[in-house]
Amino acid sequence: MVIGLRTEHFLTLWLSAQAFLFYHPRMSRRPIREQVPQHEYASFDCEVIQGQDYGSRWHFHPEVQITLALKSAGYRIVGDNISPLHDGDCVLVGADVPHVWHQDHPSSREGVHAIVVRFREDQPWLSQPEMNEVRRLLQRARRGLVVGGKTRKEAQARLQKLSQETGLGRLIELLRVLHLLSESNEVKPLASASFRPALDATDQERMGRILRFIQERLVEDIARDELARVAALSPGAFSRYFKSRTGKTLPEYVNELRIGRACRMLAETDAAVTDVAFDCGFRNLANFNRWFLKLTHLVPRAYRQKMLQAGH
Repeated sequence: MVIGLRTEHFLTLWLSAQAFLFYHPRMSRRPIREQVPQHEYASFDCEVIQGQDYGSRWHFHPEVQITLALKSAGYRIVGDNISPLHDGDCVLVGADVPHVWHQDHPSSREGVHAIVVRFREDQPWLSQPEMNEVRRLLQRARRGLVVGGKTRKEAQARLQKLSQETGLGRLIELLRVLHLLSESNEVKPLASASFRPALDATDQERMGRILRFIQERLVEDIARDELARVAALSPGAFSRYFKSRTGKTLPEYVNELRIGRACRMLAETDAAVTDVAFDCGFRNLANFNRWFLKLTHLVPRAYRQKMLQAGH
């Protein structure tokens, strides 16, 4: 199995959850940093949105965010993921992850009804040993997490109750929501692997060797057997190891990284789609379009248009 790579930012994309903000000479449409209100009487912010739209642009902030869209017709963007909104949509977004919720029909009579909860990870109540699983949940949220199944229904009920509580009662409900999400297997990542490295501390040295090897040979064909030798594993063991750490096969992961970078270029530059494809390591446009559609459910030009709309 051989993979062709052409991108100078592979290592940066892999290791940084904030890779969306890296410098590119043609980048111009960056997400804005939003200032979340801080209150003396509360350790976190809860906002109930009822109006024609969400009132925000493509942005990021240091707070973790839970968004429950009770009534909405549009789409949301989290990192490099675009998904349609539906009533009851519930998403957990980690700190500094670019995102926007967009209402397609602001003239609709019903408009938006949503609950948005935002809190910082440095809260004293998050530092307690009983919160270990919750802290792991917040690390996973660096790619954004969508809540499904029975967990979503229970989270919706608790978030609605939270929005009606005050003081300690409100904090207790938030802890219940976080506990629920931390124990659920119905919480799935949204953004591609390029937005959130899936590394445990003990794996960093080995994965670092793998990534440095790839970084040094970005414009070459990279064979799985070579990477296996770098990792001091047999080819079969390497494939299992890589998939256990990333949730992807090597080709799947590399193509997610490529499409992740392509999404940023389409959102932040005026580069032609063909140029974006080749700059991201795809050797032909058809293959690029096929992977882009598979991972974003949009063709590249439609993705760019969505991002332009979100930035205005």
